[in-house]
Amino acid sequence: MRLENKVALLTGAAAAIEGELMGFGGATAHLFVREGAKVVLTDIRDDLGERAAAALRETGAEVLYRHLDVTSASDWQQAVDDTLEAYGRLDILFNNAGVAFPSKIEDLTEETWDRELAVHAKGAFLGTKTAIPAMRRGGGGSIINTSSIMGIVGSPTTPAYSAAKGAVRLFTKTAALQYAKENIRVNSIHPGYATTPLTAERFSEPAVNKVLLDRTPMGRLGTALDIANGVLFLASDESAWMTGTELVIDGGMTAQ
Repeated sequence: MRLENKVALLTGAAAAIEGELMGFGGATAHLFVREGAKVVLTDIRDDLGERAAAALRETGAEVLYRHLDVTSASDWQQAVDDTLEAYGRLDILFNNAGVAFPSKIEDLTEETWDRELAVHAKGAFLGTKTAIPAMRRGGGGSIINTSSIMGIVGSPTTPAYSAAKGAVRLFTKTAALQYAKENIRVNSIHPGYATTPLTAERFSEPAVNKVLLDRTPMGRLGTALDIANGVLFLASDESAWMTGTELVIDGGMTAQ
């Protein structure tokens, strides 16, 4: 029970139904409830999120679903308020919502650029900003931001995504420095090529799949569970002396 008596809010977490392909948020939700946490799932896919929360409650878990557009400050405040009303505290925030639109720079529109930066970078900022007062009242907390290996090295296909994930990486370090003395830890995870509902269609294309496997020393794509295990570690007290750091989970890709 590594998260016993802790309350967690997860974004981008609607895909959390056992037996279906899960995202990082969904797989993390399953680990969190297994380890004793009360969980608030959030997303913009409300039907899927409500079904996921109901399925988790059937297992005996304490789980809520709330609509949350991570680019909306008012949505964030409502989600945190609802979490505090239901469970009285907020200990863990997993800023995980994401989008990806591969493009050449010449073909990239301003609208797509703005959307990627808003969901990833602005979303992490608004979530952190809104969660901190609640965590402070509880004596501390753990914030985990989903960056990417493409926030560390360049991407030949996703310029806006890389820029956004790089912003998340350095925002994480700044937030960690500002709140370390209040026992609010802020770390980032950096997944490699992993199969999720966001990537499954593209990554299953034979030519794309071969390129990704060739780039990954361990010879397989990651799973949502591979990433969720890292999130669980950063959320738990096992990582109590870690803040401002990058947890890379990529099958060795960035070691090259």
